[in-house]
Amino acid sequence: MLFDFKKTLLVAALSSISLCGFAAKKKIQPSDRAYWCSQAYKMAQPVLEKISKGELQKDMLVEVSPTWDGRDKRVTYMECFGRLMAGLAPWLSLPDDNTSESTQRKQLREWALAGYKNAVDPQSPDYLLWRGHGQALVDAAYIAESFVRGYDALWLPLDDVTKKRYIEEFTQLRRIDPPYSNWLLFSSVIESFLFKVGAEGDEYRVNSAIRKTEEWYVGDGWYADGPSFAFDYYSSYVFHPMYLETLENMINAKNRTRIDYKKYYQRELKRAQKFSIVLERFISPEGTYPVFGRSTPYRLAAMQPLALMAWYEKLPQELSNGQVRAALTAVMHRMFDHQNNYNAKGYLTIGFCGSQPGIADWYTNNGSLYMTSLAFMPLGLPANHPFWTDAAQDWTQKKAWGGQPFPKDHHWSDEVKTKDLF
Repeated sequence: MLFDFKKTLLVAALSSISLCGFAAKKKIQPSDRAYWCSQAYKMAQPVLEKISKGELQKDMLVEVSPTWDGRDKRVTYMECFGRLMAGLAPWLSLPDDNTSESTQRKQLREWALAGYKNAVDPQSPDYLLWRGHGQALVDAAYIAESFVRGYDALWLPLDDVTKKRYIEEFTQLRRIDPPYSNWLLFSSVIESFLFKVGAEGDEYRVNSAIRKTEEWYVGDGWYADGPSFAFDYYSSYVFHPMYLETLENMINAKNRTRIDYKKYYQRELKRAQKFSIVLERFISPEGTYPVFGRSTPYRLAAMQPLALMAWYEKLPQELSNGQVRAALTAVMHRMFDHQNNYNAKGYLTIGFCGSQPGIADWYTNNGSLYMTSLAFMPLGLPANHPFWTDAAQDWTQKKAWGGQPFPKDHHWSDEVKTKDLF
């Protein structure tokens, strides 16, 4: 009996040592927020560190589409910087604290502020290609959008000379006649931002874009990209965010025109919430979503309205913080953990999930791809916000394919009616 007892103790001890060894070897997974931060920093660090020193155009390993249309390849740098900052602005606007996240965030912000200055300084090697081509209108809009999303942290700290240069560069873009498509909103975001900062904006460009956007709404959160409907993600890339921000800028500027901006904003917010429901339902149990339409190398930018509603704290009642965070985190893991999305110098490479240059459109360069940062806007919510602290929950498709109860879907109609004020 004594021998059996000692044997039992020995087995238990060895098992305990074995289990402890297993626990020590088991990789501890970072929190969802820590994972998001690591991905955002990896994406941003090469770009912002280099442009802060005036070395982005010297260092960046540029890739262009196999069907490149021959335009000046220097458009790449403006696309890269502007689109990246539009996604990072909410995160970089958080106050500093004593966390390691804050240390990285503060460094990125300091680099970004120096980069903003270099981007409009004609004497800087990283002065961006503001003039001579139409593409500048697109990416100037993303730079203006970054100032809207990070107004106190990214616009107000700029010196007066730099602010004046931005106003001049934004204003000279009126030379560009935008195509009859989502491009109208690039003009409206820029012009409404000028109104917001007290500069002279073009009211006609703003209001015409608003009226056309209304004409192109086709229902259930979807916009046609011009007179005919295109089944792609441009409702995500441009329409919902830039329409909301145009209206918000005009409200903040207290402009009185024929358009009732507050009612238009309320209506568009409801549409964006409906489209967020659509996007959440696109996410499969495995963390993938349908790949269709043009500009697919923009990657996670397809999820921008869902991310925007989370950051705005305006998720529709059908979507909880826990399920949206879990769904978006699953997509990030699926995209960034299994394929190498960066080239030899650490810049994004053309593709959707890895290097897939054959999916590029004729206007795509690897600066274009930094629109994927737009899905990271919930990082602008502090770490103690329910979006980050609520328990993860299964998202709709995971419930549906797992035999769980899930909410049925239905058509949404516009409830807010508007007419011209005079």
